[in-house]
Amino acid sequence: MGALEGIKIIEFAGIGPAPFACMMLADMGADVVRIERPDAGGTANLYEFGKHDILARNRTVIYLDIKSGDDKEVIRQLIKEADGLIEGFRPGVMEKVGLGPDDCLALNPKLIFGRMTGWGQSGEMAHSAGHEINYIAMNGVLDMIGNAGEKPACPPTLVGDMGGGAMFLVSGILAGLLSASRTGKGQVVDAAVVDCSALLGAVPWSLEGVMGWGPRGTNMVDGGPHFYDTYECSDGKYLSVGAIEPQFYMNLLVGFGLQGDPAFQVQFDKAAWPNLKIKLAAIIAEKPRDEWASIFAGVDACVAPVLTRAEAVEGQLNDDRDIYPEIDGVRQPAPAPRFSQTPSDIRHLRGKSSQPAATIVKRWTSANT
Repeated sequence: MGALEGIKIIEFAGIGPAPFACMMLADMGADVVRIERPDAGGTANLYEFGKHDILARNRTVIYLDIKSGDDKEVIRQLIKEADGLIEGFRPGVMEKVGLGPDDCLALNPKLIFGRMTGWGQSGEMAHSAGHEINYIAMNGVLDMIGNAGEKPACPPTLVGDMGGGAMFLVSGILAGLLSASRTGKGQVVDAAVVDCSALLGAVPWSLEGVMGWGPRGTNMVDGGPHFYDTYECSDGKYLSVGAIEPQFYMNLLVGFGLQGDPAFQVQFDKAAWPNLKIKLAAIIAEKPRDEWASIFAGVDACVAPVLTRAEAVEGQLNDDRDIYPEIDGVRQPAPAPRFSQTPSDIRHLRGKSSQPAATIVKRWTSANT
């Protein structure tokens, strides 16, 4: 039984951050009912992933048309029994079909109405199309990601959609549920990727006030210094180095045989960083990645091999933590975070639990009586 056992969430099927958020809530034990269009062919987007649609795991799926009068009445019955609702449509879509926040809160005053968009519910760009790369481009985050002198790097939905969208929507839904349990009043949670991913940049903004923040790839934690970057080894594989604290930095120098080199003794001289990176890169290029990993194994120098996804699955960390379990033949990330008393789990994959809408209404109504 998960931490959110007994919590009932309605999900209007979509793509990207909204289903990721619903996956997390379902992993934690919430009863998430996913409403899909009857003509969607079992999917809410252009791609048919089947059981490989990891973001759709642990849900009960029902097929309803939000524009149909009869189906809309079923949705209203579910709303009356729900604790939360999540939708990821463009602004105004839910209002247009009579299922906007005002409509839903009139049916259920304690409802937490979660909205996931890229540009937000208001503003000049609110109705514009976009994807993660566009959202984090416009709020200044993308410009911070990448190597010095190179074009911005594209994080594969990690910074905007998932880290800066879904995760904030989950935290907002949970905070809203806590507030509703105290006050009896529901509310709208407006999670826009442009807002939330901007908040992920709090550390660079803090560092800017202390030591300045220059072009990408020249700063403390973005690959600027020689002690915080990735380096190619003799076998073409990579090693990550992140020895910021002085005690870790000294261990780093020992491991690379640089403890006697005076040039490396002044760690935070930014003017020296480029040349020191060249020297360190040359040393690391002399040995294969796994040999370096062996040298630094058990040493607090913040050095680790850069593993491929396939290597990570086969690695010791996965053996220890079971980060990537295989469920019904599908390898996937395990639920997180971990709970000591109410563990999250993967109960089933997509398509394993499809039920008539009337069955869900009856179940939810019984649970609330």
